Amino acid sequence: MASQLTQSKNAVLEPVVKYRLLNKILEDRATQYGDRQFLNFAGERTISYAALNETANRFANGLLELGLSKDSKVAIMLPNCPEYLFVLFGAAKIGAISVPINTAYKGPLLEHLLNNSDAELLVIDEQYLSGINEIQDSLGKLKTVLLYSEKGTSQPTLLGHRQTLRVDRLYESSTKKPEAEIAHTDTLMILYTGGTTGPSKGVVMSNHFYYFYAHLVSGSIGYTEDDVSYTCMPLFHINAQIGSIVSALYAGAQVALYRRFSASSFWDEIRSSGATVFLGMGAVGNILAKNPPSSADSNNRVRLAVIVPPPENLEQFEQRFGFRVIYETFGMTEGLIIPPKLYEPRRRGCCGKPIDDYQIRIVDDNDLPLPAREVGELVVRPKQPYTMMSGYYKMPEATLEAFRNLWFHTGDLGYLDDQGYLYYVGRKKDAIRRRGENISAYEIESVVNQHASVLESAAIAVPSELGEDDVKIVVVLRPGAQLSPEELIRFCEPRMAYFMVPRYVEFHTGLPKNPSQRIEKYKLREEGNTENTWDRVLQGLELTR
Repeated sequence: MASQLTQSKNAVLEPVVKYRLLNKILEDRATQYGDRQFLNFAGERTISYAALNETANRFANGLLELGLSKDSKVAIMLPNCPEYLFVLFGAAKIGAISVPINTAYKGPLLEHLLNNSDAELLVIDEQYLSGINEIQDSLGKLKTVLLYSEKGTSQPTLLGHRQTLRVDRLYESSTKKPEAEIAHTDTLMILYTGGTTGPSKGVVMSNHFYYFYAHLVSGSIGYTEDDVSYTCMPLFHINAQIGSIVSALYAGAQVALYRRFSASSFWDEIRSSGATVFLGMGAVGNILAKNPPSSADSNNRVRLAVIVPPPENLEQFEQRFGFRVIYETFGMTEGLIIPPKLYEPRRRGCCGKPIDDYQIRIVDDNDLPLPAREVGELVVRPKQPYTMMSGYYKMPEATLEAFRNLWFHTGDLGYLDDQGYLYYVGRKKDAIRRRGENISAYEIESVVNQHASVLESAAIAVPSELGEDDVKIVVVLRPGAQLSPEELIRFCEPRMAYFMVPRYVEFHTGLPKNPSQRIEKYKLREEGNTENTWDRVLQGLELTR
């Protein structure tokens, strides 16, 4: 059964004002915990704190031998594996800058990312190599490629004249700590946004920002030495990297890292790893909730899960699986505005109260502040230096646009109540304007997903012949379920304002997603209406107002 929610006295907490480096956190914990297990990879490999630090030293020295130095860019295009962490920590030890790459990227977007980041070295799994070969003539700054494969296959040929080696070479370097002058203000990572609306922007993360993010998550979740943090989210995403791994490292906890999310194996992995905490995102919560009930559902050690957005029937989900779920949080790659709040009273639809480290406003289209409970764009600015991103790499116009009028514009719509609690309404660019009404795609999806036959959905705007937009809902049904468009509309009708009820309905077998499980709505918008789109107006289905 899941353990009780407790805050142990052995949690490692330090003042946030103390500037820290990622490599220093690892070295401190390696000294403190030594041969104590830190990482369990898929039940196949275990790595201690000391071994992680030692191997990071090997990788750091190996990178130096390949000609890299402080501020060199190291692109990482790997699946979840320990080598990902070895490269990440190894680069941090010499002041090199890691550039995690979404493994689904290919073609012009991948070319843009590698060139925009100035990557000199690429660590890549062989399974993604064909995508590099297709664009290799356009990669002017890439000098060296390190190949990785779990199977250890023979070295494939990479087109061009680049130095091509195997990652295994880095294991041969010295375990001695490399000498490097690194400041908390130095860039640690360029982490690219999800690219769900266009070319990705590189978020420049300083050492202290990365540390600050981990500090907030570790303290808010209450990670302790007794915890096992489970993640199957991709390591190129901040959720897995900081929320599940570096935050656990910070607290002296253990990590169970798995290759990918699978609904069929998820609970087996949770039980076998002894996980006590996990973070989920995207459709993970609803997918788990809609799995057939099992007598083993509550047979786990999990005390806490952070799931954003939460399952539709949250209380039933908690009772079924035997642990508490936190969904009250708000953050992005650019900054963590509201970390998960362990003991805060639950308010449905609320993200929580922003922390004191930031100033928060809700503004209109002219950046003028709005009163409580009025919907506008969330803007933010830090009170302390290096507690948000330093900008978008080599994109000064995008950086200035984001920070216009001295506030960072999140692109998210929401409102603050009279007590200062933030309520999320939806993405500003996902907002649909119909008949003079602003409609949140998030709110439409929340209703549609409540239907027992629906696994997940995405609401998008499609052009209306009357101007502005009409609403289309793209729906994925649960396996074996049946649902007609008419039934879905009648389900929506009493549950949302009439102007929010979709005009168009289309059933898909799956929604386009990036590896972080975020729906790529821009693909659905590009698709528009098709021959499979059902139109309630053409069908003569009238709504009751």
